[in-house]
Amino acid sequence: MAIKSNDSNVEVTGGGIKLYSGLSNFNVIAVNPTMAELHELGIMVKQDPNYFVEFSGEEYFKLTFWVKNEDLTTRFDILMNSKQRVSQSGKHQYMNNVGQATWSEGAPEYDWYKMEGNHIAVTGEETLINFTKAWANVANGDEVYFETIDKIVRGDVTELKALVKLLSANTVRLLVGVKDGKYQSIYTKVFGRTSGNKRDDLFVKKLNDDYGAFNAEFDTTLAWGVFSPELAHVTPDKEDATVSEDDDWV
Repeated sequence: MAIKSNDSNVEVTGGGIKLYSGLSNFNVIAVNPTMAELHELGIMVKQDPNYFVEFSGEEYFKLTFWVKNEDLTTRFDILMNSKQRVSQSGKHQYMNNVGQATWSEGAPEYDWYKMEGNHIAVTGEETLINFTKAWANVANGDEVYFETIDKIVRGDVTELKALVKLLSANTVRLLVGVKDGKYQSIYTKVFGRTSGNKRDDLFVKKLNDDYGAFNAEFDTTLAWGVFSPELAHVTPDKEDATVSEDDDWV
């Protein structure tokens, strides 16, 4: 018999992969990388990722951002396609060149809304712009839009890959949770800036909204660290089958 034992209080390998939760700052290291590019980053996948999925008869493009901090390398997806966003009441979502978004039956006529670049938003566009605002640390009222949004929703991420290089030193604040007890998941309804007042209260406010649920477990304090199930808040899955940008597509 040969057994190399350790005291039960000593942490050893074999207890499973460490999972993390809470708010932390991340660098963006890649967008929709190939298998070869992932290998260069030390992410050893076995095949090229498929960035197109079908749900309820509709095809979506997975805009996938890989992010990293000193503890964790993970990813999140924004589901996109060219379908215009329309509410159940028939209103369209409009966006402009400074990242403002609003719902209206016709062209917006609000004093606060800037008409430069006004257009009807497509699926996933608002989430992408909100993420870019935080990641690029765009000041309120400054331009933030993508000239090739029509190409991005079809899978051409050339403009975004250039942005990854340009913003290599920038960080963005993200809320991380754990899904199904084994997958890391990132909240995509709020993204935070890492300079000045971090406004973590915006995450709390959105999480408490009727439509702000995070489909994952996370430490209720939002403190960053190794995931501890006994401190976790659990948001149950909704029974409906609507597409969510938070869904963990494989």
